Amino acid sequence: MPQLSLSWLGLGPVAASPWLLLLLVGASWLLARVLAWTYTFYDNCRHLRCFPQPPKQNWFWGHQGLVTPTEEGMKTLTQLVTTYPQGFKLWLGPTFPLLILCHPDIIRPITSASAAVAPKDMIFYGFLKPWLGDGLLLSGGDKWSRHRRMLTPAFHFNILKPYMKIFNKSVNIMHDKWQRLASEGSTRLDMFEHVSLMTLDSLQKCVFSFESNCQEKPSEYIAAILELSAFVEKRNQQILLHTDFLYYLTPDGQRFRRACHLVHDFTDAVIQERRRTLPTQGIDDFLKNKGKSKTLDFIDVLLLSKDEDGKELSDEDIRAEADTFMFEGHDTTASGLSWVLYHLAKHPEYQEQCRQEVQELLKDREPIEIEWDDLAQLPFLTMCIKESLRLHPPVPVISRCCTQDIVLPDGRVIPKGLRPLPFRPREHQGEVTSGFYSLLGRAQKLHRAGVRHG
Repeated sequence: MPQLSLSWLGLGPVAASPWLLLLLVGASWLLARVLAWTYTFYDNCRHLRCFPQPPKQNWFWGHQGLVTPTEEGMKTLTQLVTTYPQGFKLWLGPTFPLLILCHPDIIRPITSASAAVAPKDMIFYGFLKPWLGDGLLLSGGDKWSRHRRMLTPAFHFNILKPYMKIFNKSVNIMHDKWQRLASEGSTRLDMFEHVSLMTLDSLQKCVFSFESNCQEKPSEYIAAILELSAFVEKRNQQILLHTDFLYYLTPDGQRFRRACHLVHDFTDAVIQERRRTLPTQGIDDFLKNKGKSKTLDFIDVLLLSKDEDGKELSDEDIRAEADTFMFEGHDTTASGLSWVLYHLAKHPEYQEQCRQEVQELLKDREPIEIEWDDLAQLPFLTMCIKESLRLHPPVPVISRCCTQDIVLPDGRVIPKGLRPLPFRPREHQGEVTSGFYSLLGRAQKLHRAGVRHG
């Protein structure tokens, strides 16, 4: 048998068996990978030295637990943005840096980069994939472009207009509930909780044409969506559970999987029922019957959509898009509406002006309901909503992963492989108050001068 000299390791000749050669090749490959990773890590650390960081919570866990998904956590994050207005880095564990970018000039190179240079970071977005699949939020490339084109008809004015009646009905249910609670002696209401149920109620009617009455009684499907949202946020905070294998061994992981099955079963049942209806009726009869009810829901649009080659969306694609819109639509809308209510409560003079504008519009109208064409006749309320969205955007942060070095305007470099998080900070409460007051005054002047306020 041939002999293998290992004198360079301080060993004598060894029989060169195939297994030993395989072991040496494997060990060499592993050593090369470790050395390459170590070099990349220290090279990234060298680039990151120019980004400030707050004191670590722990020498090993870094800043893990510094910013919690609570009101206190948001206050901490706001203070960090005040201290580091351009951006800062956080360490989740000893080897996982996050770069939080805050200033528009610093964020711009990331947001203006192509999807090939700064694609979606699938470590964080990936937690949503078992639930939302390959919908618009998580897909990329050609699939994203194809689905985006096919979904465009769902937002045509003629489809959206009939939804106004659905929105009015859902809001009326919420108002009736508030009046009942107030008459029973409730002096404090959690606006976000009530508005979230209202947006979920509206979306179920617009996406599935389904009446769940979730604002008035518990709904298993709605509870599952709220639970899934909470689990995703909680998992973000636990770096050891970022691995799927470990996460699904935990009680939270098992409950997450059960909730996913429940939501998917509901959506699949609606899709299958509509698919059975289409062949028997035919598309023309189907649209005629829908025309009588004056609503074409999101599932209908997806089932009837075809790309340039005449190909339809698969049931899996339809489920992914429907589940994505239920997730993205309810939480962002509820957050935006809750902040609008907060700002108007802080500024009763503007609240009264909005009320007078609406009352003047609805004067002598029966029934007293906002219609589609009315939306353009409420300029002051529109300005208040836009200013609230500017101050407190429902989605203040996105996550990206750099596939190449990105040079910032000040010369600093975000190294390849790093995960920058462009963040739109929520202002301090004092800044919110003064900013809302002064900017709304400026908006009024611009409107009177005939300039649209953005």
